[in-house]
Amino acid sequence: MSVAKPSNDGPIIAVQHVFKSVTDSVGTLDILRDIDFTLSRRETVAIVGASGSGKSTLLSILAGLDTPTRGTVVLDGDDLFARDEDARAALRARKVGFVFQSFQLLGNLTALENVMLPLELAGRKDARSAATDMLSRVGLSARLAQYPKVLSGGEQQRVALARAFVVEPAVLLADEPTGSLDFATGETVMQLMFDLNRERGTTLVLVTHDRGIAARCERVITIEAGRIAAT
Repeated sequence: MSVAKPSNDGPIIAVQHVFKSVTDSVGTLDILRDIDFTLSRRETVAIVGASGSGKSTLLSILAGLDTPTRGTVVLDGDDLFARDEDARAALRARKVGFVFQSFQLLGNLTALENVMLPLELAGRKDARSAATDMLSRVGLSARLAQYPKVLSGGEQQRVALARAFVVEPAVLLADEPTGSLDFATGETVMQLMFDLNRERGTTLVLVTHDRGIAARCERVITIEAGRIAAT
């Protein structure tokens, strides 16, 4: 089994004085205000806060999916916002995995094809075997040929986990990954996520409303009204 290897000894993520505002006909809304912190390699971090506090926006900025009004994010030594959108996407494909509440699987692809997709986009010749092995690791070796519509919610999220981890990301970003699952299924998925994260040596950044899940992380960052209230 291969493990994500750091390119240097610095932090895997450095968030540097990030602000995010949006302006419309009513006025300007400040979503994030002077967010500044670093994350270590292999660290597990929960971002918590009330709905509307800015935590999901922060996660999107960490991935380079959204852009800050001011400030920047350095991902494994690369300044995300010194790059254009295409270059950010290429960096994201190499170093970041995602798990979402809504699974985000492609309905016209089987479980195996969903997990193969990021490997094929990266030009990996071993996409099928690597995806098969990863689905076996999450307990779905008997479901490779099934389409998402016939999989349970827990099975779909395990496919999403396999897809995220198969690219061996330096960072895994998870946004409410158990939000649409029942308690028992959510517990199973979270245990699998933490197990895979430990095995693969990634940094896990997890947005959650669940304080019990947050408590399982090494560190909790609390966002209130767009500011860091505790870390």
